[in-house]
Amino acid sequence: MRPREETAMSLPAGQGRISVGRISGVFGVQGWMRVYSYTAPRDNVIRYSPWILSNNGREQLLNVVAGQLHGEGVVVSLEGVQDREVAAALIGAEILVDRSALGEAGESSFYWADLEGMKVRTVSGQALGVVAQLFETGANDVMVVVGARRRLIPFVYGGVVRSVDEVRQEITVDWDPDF
Repeated sequence: MRPREETAMSLPAGQGRISVGRISGVFGVQGWMRVYSYTAPRDNVIRYSPWILSNNGREQLLNVVAGQLHGEGVVVSLEGVQDREVAAALIGAEILVDRSALGEAGESSFYWADLEGMKVRTVSGQALGVVAQLFETGANDVMVVVGARRRLIPFVYGGVVRSVDEVRQEITVDWDPDF
């Protein structure tokens, strides 16, 4: 049985959808797949079901049947994927979920996808640009802010990052604009 094609859900990523990982390989002969998870902790990706798999302009809506941590990664079984060949055809697919599946981040916590695209200003009101992306360094997360020039600003809430206004889509930072 092949996974069903989903055409009713045609929102592009960033408009109600969040990318939470990608299919990175096959695992065994019964259709299990390796997943590169963007979530923290890594196995949270299993909790978000159904998945919208996007690959080469095609989308499929699939439910997670089972999953677990395996070594440094995650392995999953998806509804309708019961053999290695079907699983192999999904390698490289981006895993998207409806933003509403994530719930609220909590006080002083933020989903990176919600921060991307926000304007960044200094505490004195000077515009620095918008958040293009975030990445981890081990010590702290870092915002890539693109404006008149590209800046790497540590996302240290309560320190460098003074406030995040989700309504105004604006982040206030204590940052030297010349740096």
